[in-house]
Amino acid sequence: MSPTSQVYAVICHENRVLLIDQTRLPSEYTVVEISRSQDMAEAIKTMIVRGAPAIGIAAAYGMYLGAREIQTENREEFLKQLEAVAKMLRQTRPTAVNLFWAIARMIRTAYETIGSIPEIQEILLKEAQAIQLEDLQTCQAIGDRGLEILPATPHKLRLLTHCNAGALATAGYGTALGVVRSAWRDGRLERLYADETRPRLQGAKLTTWECVQEGIPVTLITDSMAAHCMKQGMIDAVVVGADRIAANGDTANKIGTYSVAIVAKAHNIPFFVAAPLSTIDFDLATGSEIPIEERDPAEIYQIGNTLISPAGIDYYNPAFDVTPAELITAIITERGAVPPHQLQQFQIKQMA
Repeated sequence: MSPTSQVYAVICHENRVLLIDQTRLPSEYTVVEISRSQDMAEAIKTMIVRGAPAIGIAAAYGMYLGAREIQTENREEFLKQLEAVAKMLRQTRPTAVNLFWAIARMIRTAYETIGSIPEIQEILLKEAQAIQLEDLQTCQAIGDRGLEILPATPHKLRLLTHCNAGALATAGYGTALGVVRSAWRDGRLERLYADETRPRLQGAKLTTWECVQEGIPVTLITDSMAAHCMKQGMIDAVVVGADRIAANGDTANKIGTYSVAIVAKAHNIPFFVAAPLSTIDFDLATGSEIPIEERDPAEIYQIGNTLISPAGIDYYNPAFDVTPAELITAIITERGAVPPHQLQQFQIKQMA
């Protein structure tokens, strides 16, 4: 398997799940084979696979792998053990709501399926595949809906993104990078500016890698350069992804997103969030209720094997921050783009 312009972070093949090891990009393109639910949980936790939609897809396949591991013909015992698999997977990444959404969908499917254990296992595979296909279609729709609301300019667009919300973070195409892809496809994009995204450098390592695969012009900048680029008139709009969106539109995304939103507001530059409806958590009223994952401080004090700070100091390493709704111009979903305060209309449509 080798990298191509069509990137798939997660592939299921003959009861194995193949993951691009995103911790090794861009220097090494490696595929990891997963055949056990416990290994899938570890792959999610260690960010071999990352990005909210991709985490959800991986977790769905993790549920299927876990179902195959259960050795019983008793339905009640099967469901009990499947719940244990779900609990293990839920504990991997606390912020990305797609993880919990996909697991809940797989559990519901198991309970609603009438038949033998092998029949339930087969239906779970089909459900995981459906989740993956739906996400790919959703991302393509998000790209096109986003293209509709990007600002009109006398020149081709110069967009800025933070972290990676592309094919590597989804079933393919991407959310924020899906908007970029659609703009490039339609001849409206001049250049993408990608923040490096400290401390794990997803922008430097992953977003730029995806752009190289497709020939999209991309310029890498450090996180601290965004304000300068905006002041110089180099950025027409910002498009980022999301890991969880509260009912009022407050959005959790990779740490540093909040800073970019503040700077964009100061320069009167539109700030868009691109995410599937499954990323909206209508059970949370505001972003203050979103759990923020804290990660290993080694991500801060070293790069590779090189220490970049002295011993004896303290560290704080939140993986995400929350951008208040008032800083967001619109949230782009597969059903269209709306201001954050209008998100409730999507909940009503889902309930109808």
